[in-house]
Amino acid sequence: MGSMSPEPDEPGKTVLENIVSMRRRTLEETRAAVSLQRVERMAAERQERRDFAGSITPGNDPDTPMGLRVIAELKRASPSRGLLRHYYRRRELARGYERGGASAISVLTEEQHFLGATQDLAEVRRAVGIPILRKDFIFDAYQVYESVAAGADALLLIVAILEEGELRHLLDLCKRLCIAALVEVHTEEELGRAVAAGARIIGVNNRNLKTLQVNLETSFRLREKMPHDCLAVSESGIKTASDLWRLHDAGFDAVLIGERFMTEPNPGKALHRLLTEFGQAAV
Repeated sequence: MGSMSPEPDEPGKTVLENIVSMRRRTLEETRAAVSLQRVERMAAERQERRDFAGSITPGNDPDTPMGLRVIAELKRASPSRGLLRHYYRRRELARGYERGGASAISVLTEEQHFLGATQDLAEVRRAVGIPILRKDFIFDAYQVYESVAAGADALLLIVAILEEGELRHLLDLCKRLCIAALVEVHTEEELGRAVAAGARIIGVNNRNLKTLQVNLETSFRLREKMPHDCLAVSESGIKTASDLWRLHDAGFDAVLIGERFMTEPNPGKALHRLLTEFGQAAV
């Protein structure tokens, strides 16, 4: 699995710049080991897709009638908090999330800063029946084919690391390969580029990836400027049922929560408690 920092970050660069720089190097190593043609064949051989967009659309699941869905995240570590879990039993954690009421599961696959692996995604998908989102720093078509081959039903595209042409190309490729794209923004300018590129599922990251500071108000500020026909997801810094209700009332369709659960003894039960409190507040 590797250590937390096998190579030091470059001084003078933001956390995001360092992560992307490292990801570009590891991608070249992956390409050398597994050709693009082989990954394309593996992606083409995959048949089943799970409906990520449908899973986070309020009203689609009669068992969870409240108008907000939870994408529960699996990650072993983060740049802001370091190691989150010593015992990272992916399949067990994923099943707990599914039992706890998750509508989809996000899996961190970045290796150096989050201690993830593409294999984590494949294991989680075999363990549960709900859609799986690959959370990583994706900037190349190779990674999209790799995601499909590993079993992702959706992947994350971060506007801050993509030019508009790159974003549009990756969105088109996701559409051709029949997987969803959660397009992540942090500023009004990024939101404008996401919409212009054709994003249909937009995530607002309340964590500034340059400073790692979290501000939930980012979601409320940007939700007002989102097209109403897009699915809206709030990410990071969401901790309480009160937070869920504020986001629900602001018009969000789903939330993505990771560290809040990963630091709990039983993440699945923590999710169930949060959803129960959210439901009770509605009575």
